Amino acid sequence: MSVAIIADSHLGGPGGDGDQFIEQIRALPGQGCKHLILLGDIFHVWVGSRKFETPEVRKVVPELRRLREQGVRVDYVEGNRDFFLIGSPYADAFDQIALEVSFEIDGRRHLCVHGDGLNDRDRQYLFWRWLSKSAPIRLLILGLPSGLAQKLVRSTEEKLAKTNFKHRRRIPEEPIRKYAERRLAEGYDSLSLGHFHEPHEWSVAGGKVRCLDAWFNSRRVEWP
Repeated sequence: MSVAIIADSHLGGPGGDGDQFIEQIRALPGQGCKHLILLGDIFHVWVGSRKFETPEVRKVVPELRRLREQGVRVDYVEGNRDFFLIGSPYADAFDQIALEVSFEIDGRRHLCVHGDGLNDRDRQYLFWRWLSKSAPIRLLILGLPSGLAQKLVRSTEEKLAKTNFKHRRRIPEEPIRKYAERRLAEGYDSLSLGHFHEPHEWSVAGGKVRCLDAWFNSRRVEWP
């Protein structure tokens, strides 16, 4: 039980105020955890600027810093509700912020990806994803006055709830399998995904792929 994974907690939204989340991560060192992977969307919307900071961010991020001080590696895989975290005031809470994270247990290589960019059929969402995280949008958003910034967060939440609706009604198994087989061929034995908020597991050529249940549903820490 050296590696723990938490996917899609959505604190400040359906995941609540963060108190149960904090209680669980505080317990991790005593459970033998040496590496925590947060598989995206830890907060309902997270923008890497103090002007967008929510009460949940103020409570949880210091706990992640304390976890690192205790010798636990903490990696963050960027989700679709995470914006401009690299180089932000929150970056020091993590050993790494990336689009994917890998680890090895007992000679088996595991890859973790959030999963929102896997469905190449959903071109409308992929365009929105690219645009919302682009450098010009970053400059625009981070330069906004605080009041306007908060209004933008609320508007972004509403748009995220509507975006990708047609393709979120069911898990896109075919694109996931295609992506998994390609990545497992690189030498990985398993692929773990968040984003879809429902637990599923498939065997594919080269290994297995699993979608993790959202923490806001299960309130559970996953152990590979």
